[in-house]
Amino acid sequence: MTRVIALDRRTWAKATWPLGTHPHAEGVTFAVYAPAATRVQLEIYPEALGARATKTFLLAKGRDGIWRALLQGLQFGALIGFRAWGRNWPYVKGWKPGSDLGFISDLDEHGNRFNPNKVLFDPYAREVTHNVFTDQLHDFGVNDGVFGTGGEIVDGVPRRNIDTGPYAPKGVLIADYTPVTPKPRIPSEKNVIYEVQVEQLTGHPSVARLSELLSREPGFEGVVDIPPEFQGTYKGAGMMAPYLKALGVTTVELLPVHEQNASESAREGATNAWGYMTLSFFAPNRQYAADKSWCGPTREFKEMVSAFHDAGLQVYLDVVYNHTAEGGNWNGDVNTTGFTSLGGFATAEYYQMTSDKRLIDGATGTSNQVNYSSEAARNLVLDSLRYWTQDMQVDGFRFDLATVLGRLPDEAHPDDWARQKRFFSDHPLLVDIAEFARQERIEVIAEAWDLWGYEVGNFPRGWGEWNGRYRDAVRRFTKGDANTVAFTDMFNGDYHHFHDSGGAQKTINFITAHDGFNMADLVSYQEKQNNQEPPFGPSDGGSDDNLSWDSGGSQALRRQRLRNLWTILFFSRGVPMIVAGDEFGRTQNGNNNPWALDSVAMRNNYAMIPTNAPQRVPVAEGIDVPYHDNLGVYETAEHVNGQFRFATFLANLRQRHDALQQRRWGDMVADDKDVSYLFHTPSGDGYPSEGDRAVAVQIDSPGDDFWVMINMADVDIDFRVPPPLEGHIWRRLIDTSTFAEPACNHWPEGEGMIVADGTTVAAWSVVVWQEQPIPDGSREIPVWKD
Repeated sequence: MTRVIALDRRTWAKATWPLGTHPHAEGVTFAVYAPAATRVQLEIYPEALGARATKTFLLAKGRDGIWRALLQGLQFGALIGFRAWGRNWPYVKGWKPGSDLGFISDLDEHGNRFNPNKVLFDPYAREVTHNVFTDQLHDFGVNDGVFGTGGEIVDGVPRRNIDTGPYAPKGVLIADYTPVTPKPRIPSEKNVIYEVQVEQLTGHPSVARLSELLSREPGFEGVVDIPPEFQGTYKGAGMMAPYLKALGVTTVELLPVHEQNASESAREGATNAWGYMTLSFFAPNRQYAADKSWCGPTREFKEMVSAFHDAGLQVYLDVVYNHTAEGGNWNGDVNTTGFTSLGGFATAEYYQMTSDKRLIDGATGTSNQVNYSSEAARNLVLDSLRYWTQDMQVDGFRFDLATVLGRLPDEAHPDDWARQKRFFSDHPLLVDIAEFARQERIEVIAEAWDLWGYEVGNFPRGWGEWNGRYRDAVRRFTKGDANTVAFTDMFNGDYHHFHDSGGAQKTINFITAHDGFNMADLVSYQEKQNNQEPPFGPSDGGSDDNLSWDSGGSQALRRQRLRNLWTILFFSRGVPMIVAGDEFGRTQNGNNNPWALDSVAMRNNYAMIPTNAPQRVPVAEGIDVPYHDNLGVYETAEHVNGQFRFATFLANLRQRHDALQQRRWGDMVADDKDVSYLFHTPSGDGYPSEGDRAVAVQIDSPGDDFWVMINMADVDIDFRVPPPLEGHIWRRLIDTSTFAEPACNHWPEGEGMIVADGTTVAAWSVVVWQEQPIPDGSREIPVWKD
C-alpha cells in the first residue's frame, strides 16, 4: 500500500532533503523546485504510455521553493509524473485532466507556463521512460504535438487542454548499487582523447568479426567480437576497451549520453544522431542500452565505465547544459511551448527570456537558452556533474557551447543582447565547476565559443579548452598558407592564451572533431558535400569555411597529408584529441555536418583496417552507394592499412615519452626537467618568420630530443641538423613522404637508420629524427647521410 506521510508545512520548510527522488529506510522522498507554483501533484502510473495515473498525492511547499513528499510502499520501477498549477492557471475544485477549469492565461507575468494538463517528469529523475519523439506515440494515434500549450484548435479542442498523462515521459524510481572499478587517475598531460558517439563506435556490423579483421595487427590480440545484440550500446562500447588501449589512447570521450529527443526508427525530422538535444541531465539515454528494462541503462552504463577503467582508460562525457530539448516558442507564438520538465516547473528560473517573455534563441541556435543567472539552474548543473562523477564514476566532461554557461543577462538592459554577449571569466558557475573538478580530480573541458562569441583562452583557471586556434592554424599551414607565426605558437601549446590556465595540458589540440570534416575528408574536398542521397546525406548546415584542400586531386598526396596532420598533432605541446575512424581513413564522402544521419555509413567500419585500399571496401551489406575512393591504394602489403599502422605508432610513441607530455613550457622554471620547443629555419641559421613554409622544431628534453622537420612547400628542401650530444646519435624515426609508405612511414625506436648532418625533406612532408644514446658495445657507428 502506498501512502504519503503527512507533515506540517513548518517541518517541510525546514527540510534539507535534496532535489530529486531519494529512496531510504522510511520510504521515498520526492522534491521538485517550482517556487512560483501554487499546487504540485505527484502521480503514479502503471505504464509508460497509454495509461492514466492510478494514484495521486499532493506535495507540500517549503520556504525554499521546493515541493516535497515522503511516500511509503512504492516499489522500484514505479513510474512518476507531476502536474503543476500557478498564478496563470490556479487550481479550482472540480478540475480533472483535459479540463480548462481555472485557466486564466498560458503564462504569468514572469513568463512561467503552468499547465496542469501537461504531465512533467522530475528534472532530477535518474531514468526516464521514453522521449518526446518516440515512435510509440503513433501507436496511440498521436504525435509530439500533444505536448504543446496555447490555444490552437487540435481535433476540436485547444491544444492546451490535451491531457498528456498517457503520453508524457515519466521518471523511473530506481536504486542501483552496481560497483564501478576505481578511476585510473591518469595525469591530464598524458591524455590522448578519442572522441566518438556510442553507436558510431560499435554500430557497424563489422564489429561482429573484429578479432578476424585485426588478427594481423600487432598489439591488438585482445580485441573481441561484438555480437549483434550489443552493437551500438553501452555494453558494446565497453567491449571496445582492448581496441582503444592498443590504439594508444587514454581516454574515450563519448558524445552526449543523456536522455535526448530522437525517434527509435530515425524518423525524418525526429533524429539527432549526435545526441545534442538533452531531455534530462541525469538519465542515461535508454536507446543506447542493450538492457532497456527499468534500471537497465544505469547498470549497463556503469559496467561500461568499469570495462574502460579495467583497461586503464578514462571516460569523458560530452555534456549539453547550454540548452535543452524542450524547445522554444512554437511558430513564434509566445503562448505555445512544449515543456515536459524544467519549463513546466519554473520557466523563469531555468530559461532566458526577452522582456515580452519569449524564449531566447540567441547563442545556441536551438530554440532556447538556459538561464545561468538563476541559482537553481546553476545548482542543476553542479548536481548533475556530481551524480555522473560520484555515482556513475566518469572521469571528466567536455561542455558543449560552454560560453553560454558564463553569460549573464544585464538586468539594467534586459533587451540589449549586444551587451549580453559579454563573457564573464569569473562567472560563479564556471568558477564552481572548476573548483568541483579540482576537488574530484576530474577534467573539465570547454567548447569555448557559441553564436555570440569566441572565448578560447578566457575561461577561469582549471578549465581545459578545445583550441580552435590550433585547429585553424594547423589546417592553414599544412595547405601552404605560410601562416608561420600562428602555426609555431600553436605547435608550442598556445602559451599566450594558456599560460595562466593551469598548464600546457589545458589546451586540447585537435584538427578534426565530430562537427566538420573528418581528417580523410579534410584533405580530399574543397567544399562540403552535404546534399547527397542517403546514406551519406542529405544534411543541413555545416560550415562553409573549412580551411580544407583537396590536395590537387592526388591520392598519394592525400595520404601523405594525413600523416603530416597526425605527426604535427602528436608532437605539438598540449593534449591531442582525435576523432573516431580517423585512425584508419574513415570518410563521410565530404559531408561535414551529419548530425541527423543515424546511418551505418557514419559509423566506424573496421573492415577498412586489414586492407591497403581502405575506402574501397563496401559500406555495408545492402548498401549500394560506395565510399568515395579519395585515398587510393597504400604502397603496403594488401592486408596492411598504412594509415592505421602509422596512427597506432604515433599514439603509442607519445605514451612512452615524457617530452611529449608536458604541463609546463620550457625555460619557465629553474630545474633540469623543462622541455623546450625551439624553432629554426631549415638551415638552422635563423628563426622562422611569417611567410616561411618550412620549419624545424627541436624538442629539447632532459631525456631524449626530437628534431621535427616540416616542409609545407611544393618543392624539396634541405634541412641541417646539429650534431647530437656526446655519446648520442640521431636515428630516423618518421618520414611522411610517399617513398616511406612501404615501411608505414615509421621505424621502431632504436631500429631506424642512424643519420647525421641533415636531410632533404620532400615537398609536403614531415621528417622526425630522434636522439638516442649510442648502443652499448658499439665502437663504430655507421652513419647515413642523405
